[in-house]
Amino acid sequence: MWFKHAFLAIFSLAIVSISGNVDAQSNEDRDLLKMLQSVQNAAKKTSYSGTFVYQQGNQTRTSKITHGFDGDTEVEKLEILDAKPREYIRRNGEVSCYLPESKVIQVEQNLSQEEFPALLNQNAHLLPESYLIKKAQMSRVAGTECQVLNFQPKDALRYGFRLCIEKNSGLLLGIQTLNPRNEVIEQIAFTQISLGEVDKTKLKPSFANVAQWKTENMTVQANVHSGWTVKNLPNGFKKTLETKRFIPISGNASGTDANQTKSHQVVQMMFSDGLSTISVFVEPNTGSRTEGSLQQGAMTIMGKRQGDNWLTVVGEVPNAAIKQVINSIQFKK
Repeated sequence: MWFKHAFLAIFSLAIVSISGNVDAQSNEDRDLLKMLQSVQNAAKKTSYSGTFVYQQGNQTRTSKITHGFDGDTEVEKLEILDAKPREYIRRNGEVSCYLPESKVIQVEQNLSQEEFPALLNQNAHLLPESYLIKKAQMSRVAGTECQVLNFQPKDALRYGFRLCIEKNSGLLLGIQTLNPRNEVIEQIAFTQISLGEVDKTKLKPSFANVAQWKTENMTVQANVHSGWTVKNLPNGFKKTLETKRFIPISGNASGTDANQTKSHQVVQMMFSDGLSTISVFVEPNTGSRTEGSLQQGAMTIMGKRQGDNWLTVVGEVPNAAIKQVINSIQFKK
């Protein structure tokens, strides 16, 4: 019977070893999820100001961001520093866009925060389903130490990512998008960053006499059920937003009396796997448009006619994912 006892002993050791590995893996997964949660929270709850550069293909854009609080209200000011000057100020879910050339303020309600550095959304806990996530070396961005996380996609319908996360606050300092050859095809990173309380005057518009500017309230209905659906989403993508916008059209543009106001309705659905996003836009098919796709860095845009509607799908995902989505958009009454 000795062989039976020996087998049981070896089998027991194997079970202990496997259990130890599972526990270690579980601890590692919990640590990663905790870190991803900190990235989500830091973008909303940390006060900071800085300048970042967005590089997409051969194009670059520099912006300045200031994030703080007015009492319990989260306030964020984004200044576009290249080309025509414009500023966006977000107070919770209300965004005001300041256009100094025309002295117009465009106001939209019910908008979510999904811009750098708040790129991770409510689906962040699902990221391990779509990516192999591993800690890499420590690094630095804008002179600030950060932890690198590598995201390797589990299929060909999304890109890989490299994130750099500030080690104390959890704020996302930089992100690179990687193609299947591990080449950087898009990146956003701070070039200067200051963490801590910000001067509240820096959260106000930079332009003078804005009280005299014209205000245009852009009608946005949130959490709508338009009837449009995507039947064949890439695995891991979940709907995070569905809105309906009514964009004013002047009377002259529509061939009617100039004093009349018409609206151009646009339905938007947004889908995310926690990091990658795909947006679907449905609007009336007016004018002459050419079906096809456009690639810029990691961004793919595809347009298609469907009956009396024009479909546009935009996402920082490979062309195959965009094609899969646009070919499975349906309307159900």
